Amino acid sequence: MMSTPNRRLRPGRVWSRRARLGVACLGLVALVAAGCSSASESSPNQGKPVNAKDLVLVQAIRSLSNPYHAEWAKGGEMFAASVGLPVQTLTDGGDSQQQLNQIKSVLSSGKTVVLNADPNTTSDTQAIVRAAQDAGGFVVTQWNKPGGLTPEQVGNSWVAHIGFDGNTGGYQTAKALFAGMNNTGGIIALQGILDDVPAKERFAGLQKAISETPGVQLLDQQTAHWTRNEAFQVTQTLLAKHAGQVKGVWAANDDMALGAIEALRGVGLAGKVPIVGASDAVPEALGDIQAGNTGYVATVSTDAYWQGGAGLALAYQAATGKYNVAAASPANRSFYGKEFLVTKQNVADFLKTPSPADLAPDFANPLGRNVGPLQ
Repeated sequence: MMSTPNRRLRPGRVWSRRARLGVACLGLVALVAAGCSSASESSPNQGKPVNAKDLVLVQAIRSLSNPYHAEWAKGGEMFAASVGLPVQTLTDGGDSQQQLNQIKSVLSSGKTVVLNADPNTTSDTQAIVRAAQDAGGFVVTQWNKPGGLTPEQVGNSWVAHIGFDGNTGGYQTAKALFAGMNNTGGIIALQGILDDVPAKERFAGLQKAISETPGVQLLDQQTAHWTRNEAFQVTQTLLAKHAGQVKGVWAANDDMALGAIEALRGVGLAGKVPIVGASDAVPEALGDIQAGNTGYVATVSTDAYWQGGAGLALAYQAATGKYNVAAASPANRSFYGKEFLVTKQNVADFLKTPSPADLAPDFANPLGRNVGPLQ
C-alpha cells in the first residue's frame, strides 16, 4: 500500500514509435556488449573521482510547461544550489531525437557531465546511456528502461535507473474511482504513450481492478499521449460515442485527467462524473481534489521534487567518489522509488512546497526512498 509522507513533500510523472523487435534486440545486445568489454576504455572518468568544479550538472526533461517536469526541474535546481553549482535544464517537447542531440551536445563540452534524465520512450534509454558512457559522464535515468537491460550490465557510467510501480498506482486510483461510482457503471480510460513502461503498467493496474469489480465495465480506452489537449479531444469523442453511459474517467496521468475535466465541463458533467489521474500529483489536480467540485477523486505522487533533486544527487555522488557505483548491489542500481496515493484525506500534505532544508536529507541519502529492486 502507498503511504502518506512523514515530512513536507511536494508531489510529482510522466510520455514513440515502436522499434522493430529485431533492431531493438540487436541494439540492446550491442549496448550490453560495449558495457562489458570497454566501459573503462570509453569512460575515462569511471573509478576516478572528479573535482566538483570540473562537473556540468544537467537534467533532461520534456517541458517546463508541464507542472510535473517543472517541479522536477526545481528539485534539481535546489540540489545544484546545495553544492554551489549551476544546472542546465534541457527540454525537448517529447522529441526523442532532439533530446538525444541536446544531451550529446552537452557531453561534447569537454567537462564531465552529471545527468539526470527522463527518457521519452523505453528505446531512447539505450542511446542516452551509450552517449554518457562514451563521453565518460555519469547518468541516472528514470521511468523508461528496456526490460532486459540493467545498469550493472553496461558499466559504472550508468549509475542507476529509478522506476515506479505503475501497476500499484493504476490499481489504487482505479479502486478510488470505483468507490466514487459506488462500484457500478461504465468508464473510459485515457492511456499514455503505449510504448512507455509506466503506461503499460498503469493500464494493467486498471485492468486488475476491473477484474475484481464486476459492476464496472470498461466502455472504451484510447491513448492521449500524456497531454491535456489531446485528452480533451479524445474525451469529447468518447463522451459522444458513449452518450449517457460514462460514469467515471480513469486517466494515466493528471495532465490528461485535467483535459478530460474540461471536456466533461463542456457537456455539463464536471463534478458529476468522478475522475482520477494515475500519476504526477500536479498542483491543479491537487487543488481540484481538495476543493471537491470537479469530480477529481485521487492521484499518485512520485514526488517530482525528489526525482529531480535526488536523481541528480546520486549521479553527482558517483562522479565525485562519494558513492561507489562499482560496489553497489544490483538492488541499488535498478529500483522502485516510493509512491503516495493522494486523496481528499491527505491532499493538504502534498500542497506544501518543500524547502531546500526539507529535501536536504534526500540529497544526502538519495537511495533513501528505494523500496525494492525493479521486477
